[in-house]
Amino acid sequence: MVGLPKANVHYYFKTKAALYTAVLEDILIVWKQDADSFGNSSDPTIALSEYIRSKMRHSFDRPFGSKVWANEIIHGAPVLGDVRLADLLNQWEKQITIQIRQWIDEGKIRDIDPHYLLFMIWATTQHYADFEHQIKVLNGGVKMNKDQQEKATQTVVDIILRGIGLEPPE
Repeated sequence: MVGLPKANVHYYFKTKAALYTAVLEDILIVWKQDADSFGNSSDPTIALSEYIRSKMRHSFDRPFGSKVWANEIIHGAPVLGDVRLADLLNQWEKQITIQIRQWIDEGKIRDIDPHYLLFMIWATTQHYADFEHQIKVLNGGVKMNKDQQEKATQTVVDIILRGIGLEPPE
């Protein structure tokens, strides 16, 4: 699957748990990179649109990452553990919520709880990966094509941005 000899995998990862932990951490690294849009623009329309689009792109292009993450969380983070999970997420989530709170204080977006906005973005964007099979069934038994993916992405951007008082980009 990864194009590496089995011996190389065993060299770098002494246990399955170590490999699994590395996979989880890699998923989070990618997702944190998606959130770079918050630091790249002081305009909430641009930052949030880019963030949502990145998250949706990963759901369509790398659905297994989201599924592995969801499985770990659904089962109570048995490998990562609550302390490690908190270490991985707290500072990152705090930085993003500070930026969202600043936009609220500046009157750029409606006064909403930044945490719940993030939870909504995560739930909505990751739904397309985690429930990929259900979507496929409801789409006549075929995966969403690029046009459908773009329409779904634009719909998510529109709904979330309008919900916080922003006009989505064209």
